[in-house]
Formats: sequence, structure tokens, C-alpha cells
Amino acid sequence: MRKYLIALFLCLTAWTGADAVTTIDECVALATENYPLVRKHDLLSATCAVELSDINRGWLPRIGVYGQGTVQNAVPSFPEALSGIMEQMGYGPRGLGKLQYQAGIDISQTIWDGGTSRARREAERARSEVQQRSLDVELYAVRQRVEDLYFAILLTEEQIAQSMNTIALLESNLGRLRSMLANGTATQSDVDMVEAQTLQTSQNITRARSAVSGYRRVLGLFTGKDLDDEKLAVPSADIPLATTSARPEIELFRSREASSRAIERLGDTSLMPKISLFGKAYYGYPGYDYFKSMMNRDLSLNLMAGVKVSWQIDSFYTRANTRRRTMIADMETDADRETFLFNSRMQTASINETIDGLREVIRNDARISELRANVRKAAESQLANGIIDTTALLSKITDENNALLTARLHEIQLIQEIYRLKYNLNQ
Repeated sequence: MRKYLIALFLCLTAWTGADAVTTIDECVALATENYPLVRKHDLLSATCAVELSDINRGWLPRIGVYGQGTVQNAVPSFPEALSGIMEQMGYGPRGLGKLQYQAGIDISQTIWDGGTSRARREAERARSEVQQRSLDVELYAVRQRVEDLYFAILLTEEQIAQSMNTIALLESNLGRLRSMLANGTATQSDVDMVEAQTLQTSQNITRARSAVSGYRRVLGLFTGKDLDDEKLAVPSADIPLATTSARPEIELFRSREASSRAIERLGDTSLMPKISLFGKAYYGYPGYDYFKSMMNRDLSLNLMAGVKVSWQIDSFYTRANTRRRTMIADMETDADRETFLFNSRMQTASINETIDGLREVIRNDARISELRANVRKAAESQLANGIIDTTALLSKITDENNALLTARLHEIQLIQEIYRLKYNLNQ
């Protein structure tokens, strides 16, 4: 029983694989996930996180350790009158030594930075957002490349299918002509002409199959999936209802504007004062007590702490140019947005005109194919009765083939134009 179940499972698996169908939406989704550039999203996020971490660390205490030794040509000293009095009292001050040395530590802690760190975080997030949206624009272009490949496969396979039908029709007439040749009602040249047309059509099929194989191989590289034996489904011809563009370029323009605002706010913080606490400790000579250091050359521990307020007023000089640069950046963004929307509207209008034209043409395709088939059938009868020659028959077969092929290509081209419209609107 177990063997039968395994065999049944294998049969079902094989049947499912043989009838596997891939849609255009699946190809686009796989290509987007498989495209190497998509990994850059995570890298940009990681970079932003590192930069934000560095900005936050700006609130940590700043600690510096140092050691120094100096030699001076002049140092503070007691007035001669005072030195004389002190010597009479038995002190004999040596004065401050010209060789000075110390080792210490400096500590500072920002308690208010005028909003600089917050503005820097906003500017960094805005900068990262611009990079992310720019990446989305690049990735969006993959969709069009995949869709173009998909429809190229469908169109070429339709040509192959129609050529196969033509070969079947030619071979049917070839068999009829050989019978007529045997009966003396046709010539060898008539047979050769139809056979040559059959071989030429076979060559066209071979070239088309080679092209399809190449298209499928490239599409497989995009999707990361083997599509050699996959059947590609013909997409539906649903017209998108929305008329406004939702392309990633729109979000890119918005993020660029947000980045300009963040940079402007960061520039405003440079006008604000900064407040910090500081402390200093060192062991060396001389100490803060100069009088004691003049009396002896002993090393001492010295401490200092305080509050510091700083205000860089030179920022007022450059603020006007900073605002001017952000204004220019906004104007560039507006110009890019208007250009993009203008081109998008133009392309949308052009695609809609093409769609309307194809729909009008398709209305007559079926009738044209029917008429061409009737003419071909009549020509076959006329050839059998000796009314026309083989050249005329081949012309009628070619006309019918072109009519059938054109009708089918028009249907696929209509769907392709609809998908171009969807791409243009991001629908």
C-alpha cells in the first residue's frame, strides 16, 4: 500500500510540474526580490543606524587625558622689595620655576546644545530616506524590463504557433500536389515551390525558438527561476481605474523636500548658544596656588570645575547663504517633479491613444481572418481545377497566415500597452 501511495504522489507531482503556469505578476515579484540591488535597502538602514548612534553618543561625557612638559624664558616672580622682606624673615622664596610639567584629565558634559543633536538626527533620517526612495526608483525600472521580456516571449511564441499552423496547411497542400503530380495535373516545380516554402517556414520557427530560449534564459536570471518548461499565462486586459501617477519618483520628490527642511532646521540650531559643564584635574607643577609653587617646587593635585556657555555668532554671517541653498534645492525638486509629471501625462495620453487604436483594429481582425481563410480555400479548389498556379496559392496562404498572426499579435499588444499604462501609473 505504501508503494502505491508513493507512486500516486510522484504522479501527481509530475502532473503539477508539467502544467505549471507562471504569471507576469509572479515574475515581477521574483525579479524584485532577486535583483542584487534590493540588498542595498538593508545596507542603507544599517548605515543610518550607525550614524544615529554616533549622534546620540555626542551626549556622552568627553574625556581627554594629557601630559605635557614646558620650558619658559620668563615666569611670574615676587617684586624685589617683597623678596628682600621675605628673606629678612627667613623664607627665601625661590620663585616660579621655568621648567613646568603636568599630567591630567579634562572632562566636559553638554547639558544643552541648542537642539543640534535632534536636528542632526532628523537630517540623517531624511538623508537616508532620500537614498531609500532613490533606490526604489532604480528597482522600479526592473519591473518594465521584466514585463518587456515577458511580452516578447508571448509575441514570439504566438508567431511560432501560427507558423506551425502554416506548416500544417502547406504540408496538406504539398501532399495534394504530389498526388496531382502523379496524375499529371501538376508539375514538379509546383511541388518544389510549396516544399521550399515549407522549409523556409521551418527555418523561421527555428530562429523564433532560439529567440524565445534567449528571452526565457534572461527572464530566468531576473527571477532566479528556471522558466524553460514553464507556461507563461497571458495577462488579463483590465484597464487601471486610477488616472494619477503613484510612481516611486513622487515619494522621492517628497523625501527630497523633507531633507531640505531638515537641513534648514539644522542650520537654525547653529544660531543657538551651547551650555556645558566642564572639569579639569591635573598633577604637576605649578599648581593653581602660584604662591605655594613659588615657595617650593613640589608636585600638587589641582582641580577645577565650572559651567561654560558658548555662542558662535559667525553663524549669522552664513545663515542667509544656507537658506538660499535650501531654496535652490527646493526649486530644483519642483522643476524635476513638474518635468516628471508632464512626461508622465504625455506618456499616459500616448498609451491611451494606442490602446484605443488597437481596440478599433481588433474589431475587424476576426472578419479579415475569416475572409482570408475563405480566399485560401477557394484558391486550393482553383489550383486543383487548374485555374490558378502554385504561386497564387502560396500568396493566399501567406495572406491568411499574416491575418491570423496579426489578429493574435494585436490582442497581445493591447495587453502589453495596458501593462505599460499600469507601469506608468504604478497600478
